[in-house]
Amino acid sequence: MQNFQPTFASCGVDEKRFRPRDIRVAVAPTRTTEEFRISDPRTNDRIRVPEVRLVGPNGEQVGVVRIEAALRLAQEADLDLVEVAPNSKPPVVKIMDYGKFKYETAQKAKEARRNQANTVLKEVRFRLKIEAHDYTTKLKRAEGFLQAGDKVKAMILFRGREQSRPEQGVRLLRKFAEDVAEFGTVESNPTIDGRNMVMVVAPHKNKSEVKTEQNAQRAANKEAARQARTSDETAPDAPATAAAE
Repeated sequence: MQNFQPTFASCGVDEKRFRPRDIRVAVAPTRTTEEFRISDPRTNDRIRVPEVRLVGPNGEQVGVVRIEAALRLAQEADLDLVEVAPNSKPPVVKIMDYGKFKYETAQKAKEARRNQANTVLKEVRFRLKIEAHDYTTKLKRAEGFLQAGDKVKAMILFRGREQSRPEQGVRLLRKFAEDVAEFGTVESNPTIDGRNMVMVVAPHKNKSEVKTEQNAQRAANKEAARQARTSDETAPDAPATAAAE
């Protein structure tokens, strides 16, 4: 009996379903040893211009030189050549430690974000017929807000027939502005807002300036305390009392 060789057709199977498929292997994209962002300045071999205006590592003006000479000087100093003014003709480059420069720039930006603060609009409300001690209390609160670098929205609440006497509200707000003039100035004059009258006073110093001064004062206090402790530790012992006879 002859050997029977079965085929796909004889078995009633579609041959296309069993054709081997292409094997696709996912290959991870290669990464360069150093990645550059578009915002980063060009450095070293990435500076592709024939001539540059060179600034030395200490800020000295070297002048216009060939890019090859500038790269050689940077390599001899074991530093980087960084393009600091690409739109100049020729571009201005400087020899520096680029890694250190990026770190210091990031630290400055971080410090600026930490010191940044948003001005807040604080509100102080008055009645048209306000007692003297109530006015003094609200005035102190407003002064505290302004000293902290916040704006103050002074509002007079009119009741009943008081709405027919807006000039009294203007006089009260002007008096308030004069009393806080040491800490702030009027940003918007008294205006009618529905049944109320409002005026905004802005501080002389913004929030960031106030915070910077507070940080400086805190640092000065710490330094004074440290010096006081050091002087106490190094001071000679008090002379012993005379021995008893």
